[in-house]
Amino acid sequence: MDYVNPSDVVESMVEAGAKKAKLPVHQLLVRGFLGAALLGFATTLAFTFELQTKIGMLGAIIFPVGFVMIILLGLELVTGSFALIPLAVMEKKATVSEMLRNFFWVIIGHIIGGIIYGLMIYVSITNFGQTFENPLTQKIIAVADVKTNGYATMGADGLLIVFIKAMLCNWMVTLGAVLAMVSKSTAGKIIAMWLPITTFFGQGFEHAVVNMFVIPTGILLGADVTIIDWWLWNQIPVTIGNLVSGFLFTGLALYFIHKISAKKKEQPQEVHERLKKVSF
Repeated sequence: MDYVNPSDVVESMVEAGAKKAKLPVHQLLVRGFLGAALLGFATTLAFTFELQTKIGMLGAIIFPVGFVMIILLGLELVTGSFALIPLAVMEKKATVSEMLRNFFWVIIGHIIGGIIYGLMIYVSITNFGQTFENPLTQKIIAVADVKTNGYATMGADGLLIVFIKAMLCNWMVTLGAVLAMVSKSTAGKIIAMWLPITTFFGQGFEHAVVNMFVIPTGILLGADVTIIDWWLWNQIPVTIGNLVSGFLFTGLALYFIHKISAKKKEQPQEVHERLKKVSF
């Protein structure tokens, strides 16, 4: 059958996390670079759909193309790894230092990929800085402003809001990474992944890797946003929020349901088998 049992999916999550933790630095950098660039492509495509149709949800429906390409090609997306690698650590198939090494170098790759794709989009939609009339230009500037100054105006409340939006986002994104494992067919994987990714993007939640493209690109295009604004009011709280929800609501929750609970059910049976062996 094409469908994979959830308990087997959890085993696959642990194995995937272990493999990611062992990747060498150059692999993490290149895979992270490509992951961020592909999400950049997906973001500008989604914005273009929205601008052409005036229907925001159409952009959300098309955005998962980037996520699908990343997963099918075996690239790195740190937000997905937030749910997977900690499980490998819990199962002693990876170490904490290996997990942190993965997170660090993949994020570096993401930043490079997001900025380079941003530079290329800048050249493309402004004719190398000669015109800023393209609607996509103004859209990116507006999004970058909302994602930073929009929260800054609310002070501490803004930090809490962006953190919660990041948690809501990666709850869905990590489910997308996991649902790719519930099917053995390419078509099944694509359909399963599409559902949660559309859900997060359509509601305007905060994704750390998308923001590594859209905010620096907005700054490049002229948004009234500083590097400090980017990191203080968005990138740092969003990354932490993505990590917390990815681990708690997807990784740990599914591990508890299908791994720990299964072990508890097996124990009485194991005792029964031992008693049978020693009975007269």
